[in-house]
Amino acid sequence: MDTAGHPEATARRGLELTPFRGLRYDPHRVGSLAAVTSPPYDVVVRPDGLLHLESADPYNIVRLILPQAATPEARNEQAARTLRRWLAEGVLTADPEPCLYVYEQSDGDGLLQRGIIGALRVSDPADRVVLPHEDVMPHVVADRAALMRATSANLEPLLLTYRGNGDTAATTTVVERAAGLPPLLSTTTEDGFRHRLWSVTDPGDMAAVRSELEQHQALIADGHHRWATYRTLRAEHPSPSPWDYGLVLLVDTARYPLRVRAIHRLLHGLPVSDALTALEGRFRVRRLGAPLAEAMEALAAAAGEGNAFLLAGDGAFHLVDRPDPALLARTVPTDRPQAWRTLDATVLHATLLAHVWRVPDDSAAHISYIHDTAATVDKAERDGGTAVLLHPVREDVVRDLARQGVTMPRKSTSFGPKPASGLVLRALDL
Repeated sequence: MDTAGHPEATARRGLELTPFRGLRYDPHRVGSLAAVTSPPYDVVVRPDGLLHLESADPYNIVRLILPQAATPEARNEQAARTLRRWLAEGVLTADPEPCLYVYEQSDGDGLLQRGIIGALRVSDPADRVVLPHEDVMPHVVADRAALMRATSANLEPLLLTYRGNGDTAATTTVVERAAGLPPLLSTTTEDGFRHRLWSVTDPGDMAAVRSELEQHQALIADGHHRWATYRTLRAEHPSPSPWDYGLVLLVDTARYPLRVRAIHRLLHGLPVSDALTALEGRFRVRRLGAPLAEAMEALAAAAGEGNAFLLAGDGAFHLVDRPDPALLARTVPTDRPQAWRTLDATVLHATLLAHVWRVPDDSAAHISYIHDTAATVDKAERDGGTAVLLHPVREDVVRDLARQGVTMPRKSTSFGPKPASGLVLRALDL
């Protein structure tokens, strides 16, 4: 197992990936495969992105992962009815036999990512098999759990990464061989990414993948709340049970490194003028007369020297850096490693949100987490709030903290490219 300095963990069971009968759209029943896909549920910018996806095709997966109704109970029941109807109508059909799936994403800029989709045995954090690196919000876990209970399905895969053993690794061999064959599906989404999917049905190939992955642990790159949901639902069902497993995409980042981006914050009800006033004497603040791209470059340069943030929402950009050391000493917890204490996300949540601006970080009424930089700025300007833009954390920092068992503040990173939702689903009753 790739435990990086923890040889005592080698005796523990590693990743257990198993085949399943995937649910996939019948391409003859939908307008196009691209039109029925969606980004993961927490990446969809609401309400604009949600409405756009709903209008793209009447069978867009967003109707399952983000159903719309007056109450949570009504939303979940609506998703369950929709899934049952699509199955009855043949819009979604189950593959004839259990298999693993090789998934490829590529764009026009040379990015290529391949991984393998399967049902992964759910483990506890103490097992050190699947490593989280961020905290989760209990109300989001409860929301996802209620949806999965209602639909009895894993509607979209998590993104997990592991560090493989080079080009000769068994899983690499299976993935690359499959990628040379005609795919089950191929489509290009409106963001310019091409998606291709293959099935792996050979018993020998599946056994080789399983045997190799049992020697590895994985980092949750995207899907902390859904992994916590898997654990919640597993605990509710006596084992053995289909709920012992959850749908994941595993990517070997030794071969296919992921991109790491920041997740930005939108503070509702806090005008930029008020946010800046509260920073006086606590941080250095400079107004930038530059467009977004140049402002983000200035943020990157400042982040290379210490904690830095970019505020927006009043038609300008304000670079915030050089925090008062005494302020940090009073507000940042000292019971974590230095790498954690100096994270921008740590300073944002422990110092700025909790003490300077006094904004609760666990309530959608006060804060939204948005992946797209321009969308964060646009919504802040429309709503009169404050956009807080961050510089991304390096993957090696994330992985090192995770291996120490230290979680970062929620929504600290955005690994990608993320798997598209709607290419393959897992029904728990198949």
